[in-house]
Amino acid sequence: MPILSTQLLRLLRTAGVLAGVLVTVFVVARAVPGDPAVNLLGDRATEAELAALRSRLGLDLPLADQLGAYAGSVLDGSLGHSFRDGATVSSHIGAVLPFTVELALAGIVVACLLAFPLGVAAALRRDTLVDGAALLLAMAGVAVPGFWLGPLLIHLVCVRLGWLPDPGAGVLGLRSLVLPALVLGAALAGKLTRMIRASLLDALHAEHVVAARARGLPERRVFLAHVLRNALVPVVTVLGLQLAALLTGAIVAEKVFARPGLGTLLLDAIQARDYPVVQGCVLIIALIYVLVNWAVDGAYRALDPRAAGIPERP
Repeated sequence: MPILSTQLLRLLRTAGVLAGVLVTVFVVARAVPGDPAVNLLGDRATEAELAALRSRLGLDLPLADQLGAYAGSVLDGSLGHSFRDGATVSSHIGAVLPFTVELALAGIVVACLLAFPLGVAAALRRDTLVDGAALLLAMAGVAVPGFWLGPLLIHLVCVRLGWLPDPGAGVLGLRSLVLPALVLGAALAGKLTRMIRASLLDALHAEHVVAARARGLPERRVFLAHVLRNALVPVVTVLGLQLAALLTGAIVAEKVFARPGLGTLLLDAIQARDYPVVQGCVLIIALIYVLVNWAVDGAYRALDPRAAGIPERP
């Protein structure tokens, strides 16, 4: 029963957060200067034409009625209808979300492939040339902005060497995913490398690790069973939060490499003052963060049973 009540309380808090996001984005979207009707019809449209379009879009209704209509569209799953083409917002998001998920997962894979070897090597060879080189690469990954690294890689790899297709050609698939995943993964790898190094250094000097070595356990077993598992707990937390950030913040890579995605859809909707699409995208982004946080908590409890109040087995 306590576990059930805790989960119910957490579900209610999540619903409250999503409701707060819904109301906030509704208000902020309408507070931004600009008229959707003018964006759709242009500056030469007459007042009668603009008024007719506002009436058709429901923009002439009181804000409370507009908010109620949007809440109803959230409950029925459509998330409203786009001002530009009349299609449901959920269909727009469903068409581009797989591309963002694909790019985010590829970025996570690249980051892990770079960060784990560098972080482990830096921790095991602390204060050596290997440690310094790993930290230098990590700093470079964090410091180099994606909007600069992306065009540089396009010019070098696509234009000069011709190894990968030009992003402007509209080609999708694994080959077109390499460079944007590298741009996303490089920044994340820098953060993960330092986190892995710090976590491993703390775990290497923990009392239970010293006791395991004193019992004569092989160093490989000590590292895998006692050091690495405990060191992964904070790393998994950061990795999960970064996955949510990549899912919702890949707009730079999507724009630079001309890829469809949730970030591109949101930016285009903001420029067009397409309120339903903006509201739907932000609500999905908030939902993604909530779901990823839940998954991170589950992984945290699996790695450290003490977090769930379960006695750890000897």
